[in-house]
Amino acid sequence: MELRDKNVLIVGFERTGEALCRFLLDRGARVRVTEKKAADAFGDKVRTWTDRGVVFETGGHRPESFLGADLIIPSPGVPPLAEILAAREKGVPVISEIELAYLFLRGKIVGITGSNGKSTTTTLVHSILRDAGLKARLAGNIGPPLVSFVDKSRDDHVYVTEISSFQLEYTERFTPAVAAILNVSENHIDWHKTFDNYFGAKKKLVLRQGREGKAVLNRDNPLVWSLAGEAASEVYGFSRKRRLRRGAFIEDGRIVVRDGKPETVLPASRIPLPGSHNLENVLAAALIGHLMGVPAPALRRSILAFQGLEHRLEDVLRVKGVRFVNDSKATTVDATLKALASFDRPIVLILGGRGKGGDFSPLRGGVRKRVRSVVLVGEAADKIEAALGGVVPVDRVSTYREVVRKAFDRAAAGDVVLLAPACTSWDMFKNFEERGRTFKREVRLLAASLRKKGART
Repeated sequence: MELRDKNVLIVGFERTGEALCRFLLDRGARVRVTEKKAADAFGDKVRTWTDRGVVFETGGHRPESFLGADLIIPSPGVPPLAEILAAREKGVPVISEIELAYLFLRGKIVGITGSNGKSTTTTLVHSILRDAGLKARLAGNIGPPLVSFVDKSRDDHVYVTEISSFQLEYTERFTPAVAAILNVSENHIDWHKTFDNYFGAKKKLVLRQGREGKAVLNRDNPLVWSLAGEAASEVYGFSRKRRLRRGAFIEDGRIVVRDGKPETVLPASRIPLPGSHNLENVLAAALIGHLMGVPAPALRRSILAFQGLEHRLEDVLRVKGVRFVNDSKATTVDATLKALASFDRPIVLILGGRGKGGDFSPLRGGVRKRVRSVVLVGEAADKIEAALGGVVPVDRVSTYREVVRKAFDRAAAGDVVLLAPACTSWDMFKNFEERGRTFKREVRLLAASLRKKGART
């Protein structure tokens, strides 16, 4: 792709926007950034990039800037704005940052997507490959933007990349050497409008591969596995429930990888991450590592050393026998149900935030079975309470200090207080990380206040 003297419009600034500015300017493009936020939201960054020749339009979008562009690159998460759609209809190319990077990058890409488990699996795969001596780089949603690696990329580099449906939406040629779809459940309907659109973006990752590609698919997720019959690439499954001719599975309580002769990796009971969903993540990661040439003993060492990520079923503290767990990353109903299934003790569940346009009613069965009471907070509280239908007691609060105190009041010694909100954080916080850290801070403050009163924590 020739970029010199092209009018390129970046929609949304933030981290990806900066990486794009640098990449495009270095290739002689004329760069314009359109951003709905005011300029002062970015501190000195706007001035810095303006001095380098970037034109900024802040505080809203101008339709003429979209129609006058030679190329439009929306940052991840930017919704399908009317201005983008209008420009696309007029023939203006619209591509994502990963598509742009793919056109210039040397080396192999391992692309990982799914409704849940992407960050954990991507990080574990990166650890496996790095520990085995491969020149692996962590990229995408959980690492630096892929485009930031282009200039120093080499043929022997491997880019382990977490990829969202937002990024895949605006791709036409992006094709990883290894493509994994971990699972698919209702998610981001507010963005994609329909589940079919959402799944359509996800499956691009696999269906664009040719015969030289390798696809890693969840055998236990019928929708994901349906792609096995459509894919032109070599398909490998991973499963908790059945032995596979080719893939990763459980046999006699042990994780086995097979592409020809089966190789035992380790007992499933030794995985350091809780929950059956994390067993699936480890199966997928082990399989990807195997396909990249990592032997079973090295897979075992990396898996045993992996301690998981912050905000994913993260133990926070025990306060008077009550265990507090931070799963702020559980922003979907499916993720919340998987979190609930990870515990065998009664749960006080914290739900709420900003919904994604999906249905909360599937929560009802899991809540009835495992939850003592629910604490609701945030914009979606009314919808969640209606969906639960009174199956357990519900408390409504407005701050995270109240969330923690009320949940503690409702819990008994031995219970789990679980933050697994089934919603995004954007009604109250910048992101799920800020929400999780606020929760943890309030738990520590609760423990400190009880110590001050002389209670044993």
